[in-house]
Amino acid sequence: MPTIEQVFAKQGALAGVIQGFTPRKAQTDMAEAVQQAIKNKQQLVVEAGTGTGKTFAYLAPALLSSKKVVVSTGTKNLQEQLFHRDLPLLKKALATNKRTVLLKGRSNYLCLHRLSQHGGKSNLVDKSVLHELTLVRQWASGTKSGDIGELKSLPEDARVLPFVTSTQDNCLGKDCPDYEDCYLVKARREALDADLVVVNHHLFFADMALKDTGFGELIPDADVILFDEAHQIPDIASEYFGESLSSRQLQDLGMDLELVYRTKLKDAQQLSKVAEKLRYITGDLRLLFPEQREKGNWRLALEREDVQAQLDKLHEILDLVYEVIKLHLGRDKDLDTIYERCAQARSQLERLTDVDKKGVSLWYETTIKHIVLHLTPLSIARRFADYMAEPKRTWVFTSATLMVGGGFEHFIRQMGLQGAQTLALDSPFDYQQQALLCVPRYLPEPSAFAMRQTLTRIAQQLIKASNGRCFLLFTSHAMLREVADGLEAVIDNPILVQGSTSKRALLEAYLQADNAVLLGTGAFWEGVDVRGDALTCVLIDKLPFAAPDDPLLEARIEDCRKHGGNPFAQIQIPQAVITLKQGAGRLIRDSADRGVLVICDNRLVTRDYGKTFLASLPDMRRTRTLDSALTFLKQIQENQVT
Repeated sequence: MPTIEQVFAKQGALAGVIQGFTPRKAQTDMAEAVQQAIKNKQQLVVEAGTGTGKTFAYLAPALLSSKKVVVSTGTKNLQEQLFHRDLPLLKKALATNKRTVLLKGRSNYLCLHRLSQHGGKSNLVDKSVLHELTLVRQWASGTKSGDIGELKSLPEDARVLPFVTSTQDNCLGKDCPDYEDCYLVKARREALDADLVVVNHHLFFADMALKDTGFGELIPDADVILFDEAHQIPDIASEYFGESLSSRQLQDLGMDLELVYRTKLKDAQQLSKVAEKLRYITGDLRLLFPEQREKGNWRLALEREDVQAQLDKLHEILDLVYEVIKLHLGRDKDLDTIYERCAQARSQLERLTDVDKKGVSLWYETTIKHIVLHLTPLSIARRFADYMAEPKRTWVFTSATLMVGGGFEHFIRQMGLQGAQTLALDSPFDYQQQALLCVPRYLPEPSAFAMRQTLTRIAQQLIKASNGRCFLLFTSHAMLREVADGLEAVIDNPILVQGSTSKRALLEAYLQADNAVLLGTGAFWEGVDVRGDALTCVLIDKLPFAAPDDPLLEARIEDCRKHGGNPFAQIQIPQAVITLKQGAGRLIRDSADRGVLVICDNRLVTRDYGKTFLASLPDMRRTRTLDSALTFLKQIQENQVT
C-alpha cells in the first residue's frame, strides 16, 4: 500500500486517475492527521476550507487502514455522490478491492410485507396512490436492491411511500413472513461484511438512539467514525436524543388497524370502530392550531383549555385502542406489533405532556395536515461524550464551517469532546484576487420596512451588472417573496423561486439558463455546488440569526441564563456565524471562479460582534461602495466574453 505522501504526490496515485491533479499541502496535512488519529484512536476536529479536497483527505487514510470504517455525510445526495463518484476513483487509485457499501435508512427500502398487504386493490388509498402502487409493483418484480431511489418515475414525496416502506413502529422484524427476502436485512448483512460503510447523519443518530433502547442497531460497530459536514451534527443529534410523536403516526396506527380488520380479523369489528375514532380525535387536535405551518412552545399550548380537553380525549382513545387490541393478541403478527406501537404512543404522550421535566424543550410544529410534538434535550454534550467513551475508537469531525472567531470552542462544547485534536486548514483559493465582499453604505436597519425596497434595488443593479447568474439568499420566506415580486416588475431575467418546485429542479433550470436569478432560503445556504461562470454573485439579505421565537432556541437561551451564561455570545452568534459561512461558501467553489458577495446588513460594521462574523469569512477584498462591486461584476462579464 502507498504512503499518504505517495497518494497525494505530483506523480502519485491520485495523479494517475485524475487528469490535471495538483498536490495541495492542506489536503496532505489533513490526510496525515486523519491517519494519525486512526492509529492512536483519537478524536480529531478539522475545519477544511472550500477547495481543500477534504473528501479524499479522509477517505484515503480510511482505505489504507486495516480498520472497519463508517463514513457519515450530511445528506442522502452527498452520501450517493461520495459512494458513486469519489470512492470508486480512490479505490482505483489505491488499487484496493476493499468492500464498500452504501447504507440508507429503512424508509428508502421496499417492504415486501407492506406491499403484499396492499395487494390487488386497496380501498384505503385513493386513485392517485393506486396508480403509484402499480408502478411500485412493476418495479418490485425486477429490483435487486429494493432501493426506492431506483424508481425515477416516482416523486421524492410520493404518497404511496408510507404504504410500501416500513417504519421502526410497524416493522415485524424476525416475525415477518418476508424476513429472509427483506431488502433492509440484506443491506444490513452487506454492511456487516463491508470494510467501509457510507451512511448519513440522520441514519447514524437514529441507529444510535435505537441502540440505547435495546432493539439492536442498523449500523455495524466500527473502529473509525468519520463525520463530513459535521457542523450539522448538534442539531440532528438533538432531534434523535429526544422524542417526538405526530398525528400522522397515530393516524397511520389507526389505518393499519383498519387494514388488519378488513384483511384478516373480519369478526373483530370493534377494531375498526376504535381505529376510526382514533383518526378523528387525532385530526381534531391539529384543527386547534392555525392553518399555516408554525412552531410553538408546547408548555404554553398545554395551558389552553381546548388543547387540554382534546388531549384528554386522545389519552382516552389510546387507552381504549390498547384494551381492544389486547382482546385479540396472538391472532395476528401485525396486530401484535400495533399493540406495541399503541403502548409506546401512550407512554410517549405521557412524557410529552410532562411540563415538570427539566433540561428539555417541549415544543410543537404543524404541517398543513399534521401536528408533531417534540421533547428535545437542551444539550447533547454529556450523552454524546458517554457514547464516545466506550469502546475507545477514532472519531473524526470535518466541515468547511466549524470555527467561530478563529476557534473550535463552540463545536467542542456542543459535542462534549474531551482532549480532541484540532486542525484548521485554509482554503487554497486566492480570495483577494477572486472575490470581493461588499457591505453597502446607507442601508436601513435590517427590520425596517424600507429594507424590502432597498434589497430589490440593490439586487436589480447586481443582476444587471452580472447578467443574472446570481443567488439571492434570504433568512425568511416573507422577504424572499416580497423581493421576488419586486424584481418581476423590473427585470427580464428568469426568476427561480424556492418553493415553486423541487430544489433539484430549480438548480437544473438555473444551470440550463445562462442569465437566471435564484432566490432561496435555508435549503440553498449549503450543499449547493455551482462552479464557473454560472454563479458570479451571492447576495445575503441579513445576518442569519435564528428566529427569536423559535421554541427550542428560547429554551436554550433560558437554560444558558440560568447557568449564568451569555446566550447571545454563546448560542446565537456562533449559530449565525456558521450559517453565514455556509451561505458565503456558495460563491467561490473553484480556483478559476470569480465573484462578489454582498451582505446587506450594516451590523457587520456598526456592532462589535460584526468583527466575529468578518473574521470568520474568507479573506476577500472588502468595500462599502456598491459601485465597486458592480464594476467588479462587469469586469468578470467582459473577461468571459473576450
